[in-house]
Amino acid sequence: MINYKEFVLDNGLQVLVHEDPSSEMAVVNLLYKVGSRNETGGKTGLAHYFEHLMFAGSEHIPGFDSALERAGGSSNAFTNTDITNYYISLPAVNLETALWLESDRMLHLSLKEKHIQTQKQVVIEEFKQRYLNQPYGDAMHHVRSLAFEKHAYRWPTIGEKIEDIEQFGKNDLIDFYRNHYSPDNAVLCIAGKVDFETVRGQVAHWFGEIPKGGHSRNMPTPEPLQNEKRSKTIVGKVPTDALYKVYRIPGRLQQGYLACDLITDALSFGRSALLEQKLVKGSPVFASCQAYVLGNIDPGLLVITGKLEQGISAEDGEKALDAVLDEFKQETFPEKVLQKIKNQTEAMKTYESVSLLGRAMRLAYCGYLGNPSLINEEYAIKMAISGDRIQEAANNYLRDENASVVYYKRQE
Repeated sequence: MINYKEFVLDNGLQVLVHEDPSSEMAVVNLLYKVGSRNETGGKTGLAHYFEHLMFAGSEHIPGFDSALERAGGSSNAFTNTDITNYYISLPAVNLETALWLESDRMLHLSLKEKHIQTQKQVVIEEFKQRYLNQPYGDAMHHVRSLAFEKHAYRWPTIGEKIEDIEQFGKNDLIDFYRNHYSPDNAVLCIAGKVDFETVRGQVAHWFGEIPKGGHSRNMPTPEPLQNEKRSKTIVGKVPTDALYKVYRIPGRLQQGYLACDLITDALSFGRSALLEQKLVKGSPVFASCQAYVLGNIDPGLLVITGKLEQGISAEDGEKALDAVLDEFKQETFPEKVLQKIKNQTEAMKTYESVSLLGRAMRLAYCGYLGNPSLINEEYAIKMAISGDRIQEAANNYLRDENASVVYYKRQE
């Protein structure tokens, strides 16, 4: 059980406090409810680009990292489809340094032209190195654009194309900042050797006078239902063919999502998992194969992907995969497999609870989902799912008319 207390400032900032007197450290995790799902076509990659700009300094603090390092702290951040998350770890006695830094860049970020251009080049270089110049690096670009027609999930967080990032100007950034980086669009979690009432006063001091943000926040267009299989062939300079088969599944809080998560555990978690045993170790078809859910707040994807052995085509890989999935859907879900994946779930929960940062990050995310108590409740909900429900979900979602497939072919 992870304890927490909660309060909300008048400006809408939701604050969660997790007291842990066993640690001498504190974590400040500030989650903004903005990701690539809040972008529009032609202006993609902005949420991730802006994450970089948040470390360029504020009007009062030109060096964010250097100011934090003097207090013995370190920081980092990440952006995904749904959120942008900033986190700081530092000695608990220096907590207010982190609150000062975060509040100042929430209200007074420095958007100087030199910072804009520098970070733009950093992001463009990241785009090239990770997505364009890596074997299979652009695979999820193709997967997303195939699986989604309307929703902003149809491009990755890095952006749809480099040209989108190149054309961002200062006005785009100011509008994005005003509309999304405000207390009423954020969840602040403070964890460690802290006192709730003291934290309440400190947060009110540093964040209380920051006004609410704009109301022009882009919300994604709902994705229409899919009723037929989609496929696409890509040819590139890659060592072997690869297969990317994805299925549309419910959103993070919707009925059926947790069962889909357990499906991927049964298929792919550990060396004794089904895909490893049937398609990698027990077959000359796949060199590797894995399954996972993307975990999006809106309806997203269950992904199955694998690299084929030399000389095996992606199409033949799909046939082998389909045979394994058909067998999985038809047979009674084995009790020993159910127990194994639930044991793995319990072990993962225990591992995550060891890290102070992990607890703070997860608590903030549950706050974003609308119910911080999920940090304690969701595990029990997941553990109560029966093998019959997992099999029912498999038959409901692992259907070809609900699938999109990218055949990534080796250029001959």
